[in-house]
Amino acid sequence: QIAFMTLTLFPIRLFFAAFMMLLAWPFAFIASMGSDEQELEKPLSWWRKIVDILLKAIMRMMWLAGGFHWINVKGRRALPAEAAILTVAPHSSYFDAIPVTMTFASIVMKAESKDIPVWGTLIKYIRPVFVSRSDQDSRRKTVEEIRRRAQSDGKWPQIMIFPEGTCTNRSCLITFKPGAFIPGVPVQPVVLRYPNKLDTITWTWQGPGALEILWLTLCQFHNSVEIEFLPVYIPSEEERKNPALYANNVRRVMAEALGVSVTDYTFEDCQLALAEGQLRLPSDTCLLEFAKLVRSLGLKPETLEDDLDKYAASAMKMKKEKVDLKEFSAYLEFPVSHTLESMFGLFDENEDGIIDIREFVIALSVVCKPSKTLETIQLAFQLYQSESGTIEEEDLAHILKTAMGVSQINVTHLFRAVDEEEKGEITYDDFYRFAELHPHFAEDYLYPDQMGAESGLETSALSAPNGICTDFSPENAEDKNKPLQKKLN
Repeated sequence: QIAFMTLTLFPIRLFFAAFMMLLAWPFAFIASMGSDEQELEKPLSWWRKIVDILLKAIMRMMWLAGGFHWINVKGRRALPAEAAILTVAPHSSYFDAIPVTMTFASIVMKAESKDIPVWGTLIKYIRPVFVSRSDQDSRRKTVEEIRRRAQSDGKWPQIMIFPEGTCTNRSCLITFKPGAFIPGVPVQPVVLRYPNKLDTITWTWQGPGALEILWLTLCQFHNSVEIEFLPVYIPSEEERKNPALYANNVRRVMAEALGVSVTDYTFEDCQLALAEGQLRLPSDTCLLEFAKLVRSLGLKPETLEDDLDKYAASAMKMKKEKVDLKEFSAYLEFPVSHTLESMFGLFDENEDGIIDIREFVIALSVVCKPSKTLETIQLAFQLYQSESGTIEEEDLAHILKTAMGVSQINVTHLFRAVDEEEKGEITYDDFYRFAELHPHFAEDYLYPDQMGAESGLETSALSAPNGICTDFSPENAEDKNKPLQKKLN
C-alpha cells in the first residue's frame, strides 16, 4: 500500500496541501498588516471576520488533502469569556495543529517561528505569545503575558496550550507545566484522539522522524481524529493559590476522559533519560526519582549550575565526612520535610542514618548537565581523589554507581583498561585520555556486564511502552506507596 500510494496519491496530496498553505498566506498577510495591540483587543471588523472564515476553510482543505476527511468534534467549545485558556492533551504530533487551525486560538510559540517564510505569517495571524530563547527572562514574561490575556474578560482570543510541553505516544499523561494555570482563571480541557488502525501520527523521542511521519500519514487513505471539548474547569480558591495542584487536578480529569494513566515525569526527565552523553542512564536508574525530588524542593535543574559549584566546594571542605539528616538539611539550607527525607533515603545505602554528601553532588551534576558526562566525572574525581590527585577502583565504582543511579556495577574491566601501567590508581587525565580514544566506553566496559544481553540499553529503549523511555511507564508511576529505590541495597 505504501509503495502504491507513494507513486500515486502521495505527491498529489503533498502538492495540494502545500498549495493550500500558499493560498492562505496572502489573506493572513493582509489581515495582519498594521495590527497593533489595541486593535487586536477589539472585536473583529466585518472584513476580518470574512478573512477568518476563508482561512479556516483553506486550512480545512489542507487537512482534507492529508486524508483527514472528517474531524469528529464532541462537546461545546466555551466562549473566551467562559474560559480564556484551552488546555490540550495528549500532545503527540505536529498534527495536533488541527484544533489550532479550527479555532484560530492563540498559542505559545518560539519567537524564531515568526521569521519562517509563509508559516511565520500564518503564525502571526493568530496572535501567539512569543517565547524568546535568547532572553533569559523570557519564561517570566511569557507567564505574565498569558495572565494578562487570560484576565482580559474575553477581549483577547483564547489561548491554546499543550501543558505537557513535549510529545508522548498517548498511553499516559505526563506532568503538566503550570503556565496555563498560574493566572488562576477557568480553563477548558480539550482531549485529542487518533483512533486509527495503524498509528502513523505519533512523533516522539524514539521512532520515525518528522518527514517519515508526514510521508506515512499521507500514504494512508483515511486518517481519523477526534477532538473533545470537556466541561469548563473552574478552579477552587486553593487551586488558584497553588498552580501545581490546579494542573494536576485538570490532568486527572483529562486522563479519566481519555481512559489513560498519569505519570509524574516531565519534559526535563525525558532530557535526562535520553541525554546524548557517554553515560546513558539504565532503565532502573533512581536518578529520575532524584530529579523529581529536586524539583519538589523548588529547585530547577536547568538553573542550578551556580548552586552546584557552591555545593561542590562545600563537599570538598567536608572531605570524606558523612552527614545525618539534620546536617544534610543545613547543607542544602532547606528545612527537614518528607521530600528531603525521601531524597536523603536515596543515598542512605546502609540505612544507618548517614550519607556521603559527595554522592549527592555527583547526582545533582548529572541532573543539571545530563549530556556533559566528562564534566560530571571530572567533578567526581576532584571530590574523591587523594592528595596526589588519584583515585582507586573502589572510588571509581562509587562515582559511576552514583552517576548512573544504580545499586551495583562492576568497574574492574574499565579500571584495568584505564590503568595501563597497573599502578592500582588513576588520575582524571588518565580517564580523559581513555575516554577520548574510547568514546563508547560505557557500552563497551560497563553496560554489557551490568545489564546482560537481554536487557541492554538499546533493547530497552526500543521497547519503551510510552514513547519516552522504559522507566516512564504508567505502571511504575502509579503506585505511590512503594518505597524509594536506594542507590545501593
